[in-house]
Amino acid sequence: MDFMQYWQYSDMVTKSLFFILLALSIISWVTGIIRVLQSRKLAGSVADDLSQQLQNKQAELLQSDAAARRLITEQTLLKHIGRYRFASERGLPILGTTAAIAPFIGLFGTVWGIFHALHNIGMSGQAGLGQVAAPVGEALIMTGLGIAVAIPAVVFYNLAVRINRRVMYHANDRAHDLLASSAELAATPKSSVASKSAAAHAQVAKEHPANTEDSQQASHYRGSTSQL
Repeated sequence: MDFMQYWQYSDMVTKSLFFILLALSIISWVTGIIRVLQSRKLAGSVADDLSQQLQNKQAELLQSDAAARRLITEQTLLKHIGRYRFASERGLPILGTTAAIAPFIGLFGTVWGIFHALHNIGMSGQAGLGQVAAPVGEALIMTGLGIAVAIPAVVFYNLAVRINRRVMYHANDRAHDLLASSAELAATPKSSVASKSAAAHAQVAKEHPANTEDSQQASHYRGSTSQL
């Protein structure tokens, strides 16, 4: 079908809807490709980046007690996981909106095109099948354009959502590992202090009998001297 032949049947409303669908198609393709690439990159680096963010807080963690250390760790992890979620959802509203409204824009263009074609046929007074089929068939192209714009937007949206779930899985998995490591770090100083204290007590217990024996010998020697 000759595009110029279709274009000459369309009025200003149909042409405006066509350019709107064309703009939505370009925006959805660009946004979808960028969103998928960035989500894939984020999925590969989110775990290491989360560990690095917590490593930057290591000096502050070492100077805190167990309760403060756990609180700082949890707040740091929650803050950065929220940032990852926000970054991974950029562009998704554009794809979702395009997928939702593009078919209806195309349907409205079809209805308007049919109305415009029937109006022209009524004005000309020729109501044969040849005069009706071509304008109505060309008006139905708008429905096809709307579907053609919506399908890639839906595919990109679902693909991005799937990758974002993997991003959140890796982030939450690494967050649980870091929380467990923080708990072990909090318990390590206590156990080391307890072991050192026990060793000191054992050392004192070993030395105490010898000191007692020496004091007894000294007192016995002093008693013997006084008798002389």
